[in-house]
Amino acid sequence: MAVDMQDDRLTDFERRPISVDGEPKPVLVSGAGPAVIVMAEMPGISPHVARFARWVRDAGFTVYMPSLFGRDGVVLDAEQGARIFQRACVSAEFRAFGGGKSSPLTRWLMGLARVAHSECGGPGVGAIGMCFTGNFALTMMLDPTVLAPVLCQPSLPLDHPAGIEIAPEEIAAVKARMDREDLNVLAYRFEGDAFCRAERFAAYASALGDRFVPRVLPDSAANEEVPPFFAAHVPTPHSVVTVHLIDAAGQPTIAARDEILAFFRQRLAG
Repeated sequence: MAVDMQDDRLTDFERRPISVDGEPKPVLVSGAGPAVIVMAEMPGISPHVARFARWVRDAGFTVYMPSLFGRDGVVLDAEQGARIFQRACVSAEFRAFGGGKSSPLTRWLMGLARVAHSECGGPGVGAIGMCFTGNFALTMMLDPTVLAPVLCQPSLPLDHPAGIEIAPEEIAAVKARMDREDLNVLAYRFEGDAFCRAERFAAYASALGDRFVPRVLPDSAANEEVPPFFAAHVPTPHSVVTVHLIDAAGQPTIAARDEILAFFRQRLAG
């Protein structure tokens, strides 16, 4: 069995409670250098998500990986993963449906970015969200510490393919900041992704113009060997840098990973 199909004990990460506005959450921290916040996809910090976090760490960054749902390091079966997904959909911290407004959790994540920046220094912080957390890095740009946002298959709102999970006045403020500071946001999806469709990327492009830098990978670039939750509940290629990544030279998903790492270096290494 492949290493990333087995449970990961995450022993190379320090598990720390980090409080923002008096609210503590567990965060897995590892590495040295400028901070990058890695936000897991459904159903949590899987071995695939941890593998990506290690790539970020080994590229010269301190990874802060908040535990937002699921069981850290565990390969969940289809039923366990579905229960976690259902709980997140009704949680007050997330806005799974409706669009047009940011999830409340993004306020805590902006506070985490400030903590990470104060601990690690450098010009600012990177942030990458995936799937359920996919749009969070964009909303986090409302905080001036966040300089390098990456959206991987942003999937909320679940009920509106052309919807985006951020308020109009917030995305206008993000766009104004990007123009003022010459910043961009990278975004990734597979062409046939049922949860992050072309309409959503078109909505981001309409709001952000050329500050939104989209990358659309062919479905043929996706790994077909996936864990049980994905086999049962994710019918199309979806997770660009985790589950559906093919870890081999020349693969489009590896090129996406390397572009993200280069983006973090460019923005944060100064």
